[in-house]
Amino acid sequence: MRILGIDPGYAIVGYGIIENDNGKLRPLDYGAIETPSKLSTTERLVIIEKQITELVSDVKPDEIAIEELFFNTNITTGIKVAQARGVVLLSCSKLCDKLFEYTPLQIKSTVTGNGTANKTQVQFMVKSLLRLKETPKPDDAADALAAAICHTLSAQGIKRGLK
Repeated sequence: MRILGIDPGYAIVGYGIIENDNGKLRPLDYGAIETPSKLSTTERLVIIEKQITELVSDVKPDEIAIEELFFNTNITTGIKVAQARGVVLLSCSKLCDKLFEYTPLQIKSTVTGNGTANKTQVQFMVKSLLRLKETPKPDDAADALAAAICHTLSAQGIKRGLK
């Protein structure tokens, strides 16, 4: 089974693709979609939509795991990230009918055993579980891989009525 994990963002959307072969996890690819800060909000959202659509079309995942939005400091940034996340959800739902959402707490807890794990701990476990030589960069790609791993390791995926 091929799982695409996505860490939605406005400046950077992380993605990670893993394969689950009877419990053996294998990384296929990871990276990030970046939007230039000099562009307007609309232009940045268009870039995200186009590149996510291309990614999902190329990868043809069986399932997609998307991190839920969490922010607590800057409402303006949070709104832009929410807009980008909406674009990601819509783009993905047009091409894959199996979308699952996980909170940061669920992802951290599943991947590290600790819901309050820091980024370094999550990255260490992603690297270990996928037997990677180096920590995935940027951080958003590691977070996306963590979402895909969480989905794979979860006894019960939480399916949302997105399609």
